[in-house]
Amino acid sequence: MSAAVAGRGRIDKRQAMLAAAFAVFARAGYAQASVDVIAGEAGVAKATVYSHFGDKETLLREAIAASADQALADNLAAVHQLTDGGHDLRATLEGVGLRLLRCYCDERSWALRRLLSAEINQFPDLLDIIHTRAADRITEALADRLARLTITGHLHTPDPLLAAEQFFALLTGPMDKRARLGTRHVPTTELRGLSRAAVNTFLQAFTAADSRPVE
Repeated sequence: MSAAVAGRGRIDKRQAMLAAAFAVFARAGYAQASVDVIAGEAGVAKATVYSHFGDKETLLREAIAASADQALADNLAAVHQLTDGGHDLRATLEGVGLRLLRCYCDERSWALRRLLSAEINQFPDLLDIIHTRAADRITEALADRLARLTITGHLHTPDPLLAAEQFFALLTGPMDKRARLGTRHVPTTELRGLSRAAVNTFLQAFTAADSRPVE
């Protein structure tokens, strides 16, 4: 077996263990989660889990980190659709908003938020993992796009980072109630309406003065 194939195998095995760990932690909670069960779902020996991660606490943090990395990739793919070219800004923002809402309403994302809520008192550093690996970077990426749109005259955002935070708040603020923390499926038509409403409020606040329609 070549070194490359062996290395790929180790990566795949690690990813399988992290995926199984996240699923078991989300389903059972940290205290009730069994490393035996995690190993079984990953298709590896229990000793293999310990040889990679050392203990259950480390496994929890690594599983949260892996989930945050996936959330980062999914959300950045949505944010990167917001370009500064000549386009219908409202329609583009609504499309980006819809993609971000789909990321927010993904079952894995709901499972992650429920797991954090359950374990944050025992492991307060989990929130730092989420913010440093995903949330802060997503907000900064959106702020960068909003800053570019301000430079080109499409928007007026004196503080792009604050504007990005407010855009996310407008999008996700209603979701916990509407989705019942992920226990209710929110149809695309409803998500599209929420994105449209969020963009409407956002543009009222941040559209450049010379870009606003004459009344």
